[in-house]
Amino acid sequence: MSTGAGTASPRSAIVLGASGSVGGALMRALLGSGAFSTVVTVGRTSQAALLAEAKGARVALREVLVPVMTPEQLQQATHDAVNALDGEVVGLSVLGIGAGTAKLSLAQHRDVDVALNAAFARGLAASGKVRHLVFMSAVGANTAASARGSGAAGTSRYNRVKGEAEAAVLASGIAVVSVFRPAMIIGSRHTPRWLETLLPLFSWATPVQYRSIRVEQIAAAMVAAACHTPPASAVYHYGEMLAMA
Repeated sequence: MSTGAGTASPRSAIVLGASGSVGGALMRALLGSGAFSTVVTVGRTSQAALLAEAKGARVALREVLVPVMTPEQLQQATHDAVNALDGEVVGLSVLGIGAGTAKLSLAQHRDVDVALNAAFARGLAASGKVRHLVFMSAVGANTAASARGSGAAGTSRYNRVKGEAEAAVLASGIAVVSVFRPAMIIGSRHTPRWLETLLPLFSWATPVQYRSIRVEQIAAAMVAAACHTPPASAVYHYGEMLAMA
């Protein structure tokens, strides 16, 4: 089967989290891949810049707005959006709270990273048309990590929430979930510039899965996974992402 846009067997992608740094890179990669006839974004507000970029691509870009982003409304909006598409559909989520998790309670962090991603996955599964979800988590994700202390990125509580998010989407009923676990993300508006400059200098001494990675590399790897559904759910770290990209 051909995967090119505009073929007799259309392929579509539906994205949650397009407004973030990785989300923007992911959208550009999807629009430029030539593999999808339609790309749908689900979010609270309109992404005018993305709509403008899509005018130069041979891809139909649609927006589904969910101004009040409760799990129930997100699940229903996702379900309805997928059912309006023809052919094969793949889901992609890069939704997650970036900076500021240390200021949130555990419940507030879960409300976004766990509850909303789970609702998106359930909406995809309930449509009966999506068998693959490409999902961005974080290195160190672990449901057994302690939920105490600060929720800052990289801490035990942060890893606990990311692990719970993974578990929730894996339990949604989707046949294949490709989980991507980046470490420090270069090109994210939440990563200090000085850290982006310093970290690559010490990559030789950093365990492979904890090496910093660019937003464009994550996006390219996720699109590669979306274009070629693997036979089973799997977790991908730095080395696998670079190979896929």
